[in-house]
Amino acid sequence: MRSASIERNTKETRISVAVDLDGEGRSEIATGIGFFDHMLDQIARHAPLDLSVAAEGDLHIDGHHTVEDVGIALGQAVDRALGDRKGIARYGDAHVPLDEALARVVVDISGRPFLVYDVAFPSAKIGEFDTELTREFFQAFATNARVGLHVESLRGVNSHHIAECCFKGFARALGKAAALDPRRGGVVPSTKGTLTS
Repeated sequence: MRSASIERNTKETRISVAVDLDGEGRSEIATGIGFFDHMLDQIARHAPLDLSVAAEGDLHIDGHHTVEDVGIALGQAVDRALGDRKGIARYGDAHVPLDEALARVVVDISGRPFLVYDVAFPSAKIGEFDTELTREFFQAFATNARVGLHVESLRGVNSHHIAECCFKGFARALGKAAALDPRRGGVVPSTKGTLTS
């Protein structure tokens, strides 16, 4: 099974993440940040994958450590669940609209972490969620899952819609890239012969 669990405990956060890449979209999310919980649920539902996240962080300061550390742990869990990457599609992309907003997200499970991020929010917060933490989450995920990740907002005026498009687009693109392609016959999709280093 392509699943993994990660425990990450620091002086700032205590994070537990479990992921099943071949799941059905089930989620159990509790980070203490309502909007972030909503976005993580979108990842599970739209990839689809099964996802459990429990996080306790220093929210009396702000949400930065919690959001970043969940991104780190989720990236590590996905990296571990992908194993040797044999038979995966490797690339995935998605355009996702929500009313006036539209996002484009592209994933390359390359073994080379990189983030290109072009998203502007008209407001600094969505509920208690700092919109600037969207980038921190995707940066942490890309680095620790060792993927190339492009996240772009093509249009939008409502911050909630913009963020939700980005997270749903990320889910769709990741789901496509991590999917097993029966035509590959269990071969790593790289002329190097490896996607793990």
